[in-house]
Amino acid sequence: MITLKNLVLRRGTKVLLDGASATINPGEKVGLVGRNGAGKSSLFGLLNKTLHEDKGDFYVPAQWRMAQVAQDMPETDMPATQFVIEGDVTLLAAQQEVTASEDSNDGERMAHAYMALHDAGAHDAPARAQALILGLGFRMDELDRPVNSFSGGWRMRLQLARALMCPSDLLLLDEPTNHLDLDALVWLEAWLQRYSGTMLVISHDREFLDAVTNVTIHIERAQLTRYGGNYSKFEDMRAEQMALQATAYSKQQEKVAHLQKFIDRFKAKASKAKQAQSRVKALERMEKIGPVLADADFTFEFSEPQNLPNPMLAMQDVSFGYPAPEDGGEPTVIVRNVSRSVLAGQRIGILGANGQGKSTVVKTIARDLSAISGQVTEGKGLNIGYFAQQELDVLRPADTPLEHMIRLVRECTAQSRLSGQATREQDLRSFLGSFNFTGDQVKQAVGSMSGGEKARLVLCMIVWQRPNLLLLDEPTNHLDLATREALSMALNEFEGTVMLVSHDRALLRAVCDEFWLVSRGGIGPFDGDLDDYQRYLLDVAKQAREAQRQEQKDQRNAPAATPVVAVAAPAAAPAQVVNRSPEQRKQDAQRRQQLTEQLRPLKKELEQNEKRMAALSHEKAALEAVLSQQTTPSAMADAGRKLKAVNDDIEALEARWLELTDAIESANSVV
Repeated sequence: MITLKNLVLRRGTKVLLDGASATINPGEKVGLVGRNGAGKSSLFGLLNKTLHEDKGDFYVPAQWRMAQVAQDMPETDMPATQFVIEGDVTLLAAQQEVTASEDSNDGERMAHAYMALHDAGAHDAPARAQALILGLGFRMDELDRPVNSFSGGWRMRLQLARALMCPSDLLLLDEPTNHLDLDALVWLEAWLQRYSGTMLVISHDREFLDAVTNVTIHIERAQLTRYGGNYSKFEDMRAEQMALQATAYSKQQEKVAHLQKFIDRFKAKASKAKQAQSRVKALERMEKIGPVLADADFTFEFSEPQNLPNPMLAMQDVSFGYPAPEDGGEPTVIVRNVSRSVLAGQRIGILGANGQGKSTVVKTIARDLSAISGQVTEGKGLNIGYFAQQELDVLRPADTPLEHMIRLVRECTAQSRLSGQATREQDLRSFLGSFNFTGDQVKQAVGSMSGGEKARLVLCMIVWQRPNLLLLDEPTNHLDLATREALSMALNEFEGTVMLVSHDRALLRAVCDEFWLVSRGGIGPFDGDLDDYQRYLLDVAKQAREAQRQEQKDQRNAPAATPVVAVAAPAAAPAQVVNRSPEQRKQDAQRRQQLTEQLRPLKKELEQNEKRMAALSHEKAALEAVLSQQTTPSAMADAGRKLKAVNDDIEALEARWLELTDAIESANSVV
């Protein structure tokens, strides 16, 4: 088990843990929660040995294998599948040892190396890696694409797949859901629920924590408090503890006041001196209960919109996509022929599997993209507040929050969009303060801020503009749980219209009262709740993978792509045959005879193939038995070399067996 006892951990001058203690048992799935800056990631640094404790005792079993998601952005032209396979450090070490042992000509070392390679699962490593890659939302045709051809978010998914590929007893996951869509998130939850090792996860997605954890450790005021149960259970238990503590503190304060009153009244009287002194000692012995000092929650609200046009906007036969390239060509259409209206006060959640066009639709409504065709009619006075997935990237790193607000005032003044908002510098400082940018923070360069602070600044700028239509595309990626809760409350009180794309199911459930589904190039209402949508996503992902596998199988079976001799099959017969003439029946019999003659050599080869595979399987078992026994180094080396050759032969025969069976089945299917 992992034990922390009286632990002190500092980062610079800040004390993150001060005399903290906790125990994590083997196989537990632990959610690590606490405010931003409380020390969650630093505790991960202690576990992975990039940080060291300042005082106290800290123990992780030395034999435990650890896996975690690398935070660096991979820059390599290695194929995606190979990149993920190399996350299996045990397999990688075994492969390196095989190479080294072959170079050394040490027979015993070679024998042990071959056995280690077999035990590491070299035979099914590509299949395991590809299952992880596909589960995280990649397509079949992307399995061998170079890693550096993907965008940053997709490369971080590959880093996650690489971590899951690594055999481990301890898995550390720091915000694993940030770059995932809802379909990949659902798959990851199912995978982690099957994980048999010990897991610690940092996440601000409460439904994800509820799904994958059974223990919660809360970091607060430099202490670790363990709760049995997932995040929702932790919230219930903590609220109950805080209520009990508040009651106990109140009662103790009443008792203290009563004792102090007696002491003050009678300490000067000789007849009561002993009683007063005994009460002084009782006060000194009393174990003080601390007051409940709950952290101040962050809250904000949207100002009442100046007007509410109805409808907000109307779309007539609109096609969404990307314009034609400058060097010529056709525009890329992703969603087409949409005719829908957005009304005042609607709360719309926009759903859709990855790549279906959710963000493209939102960008078009936000005027970042032009419609490919059709007409988007905006209501008079429409004022859009847009939070894009890449919104943090458009902040100027060298500028301060105050400079961002001053520039926003100038832009709105130039566009005549000021409507009573505060514009003086002191008023802007106060407004920033309502979003927890206080004191010197308003003069801090944005580039030095955390992702959560940048997201709060973007929300601050949106709220100041007093929009009547909010377009939010993954607004919670960098927000902690408290800020997500504040956003949810603010959206529920907002009097305008909300259109929301998010993988945060708690936010979707709390805010949206209807859903649009972007799918198969169109948009339609989704009649169901988020649980229904999760089932729909899993079905869609399964169907897509099956279709892609079938397509690849068909390509392998095509005459130009397979060494198997093509069989001339007769044309498919009609569904119903009526009154066939004797001549036609004779022709059918001749075609069947011709097919039988053509299939005979393939069936014969298939039979020989199966016999050869059976013989090699027996030979493989015998060689593995030799390697498991104590024998001479030369004999072990010889057995290891033979085992490698046998495995190669079996792999080649299996590939040929698939080609033969596919060819025979394809020919028979049209008879």
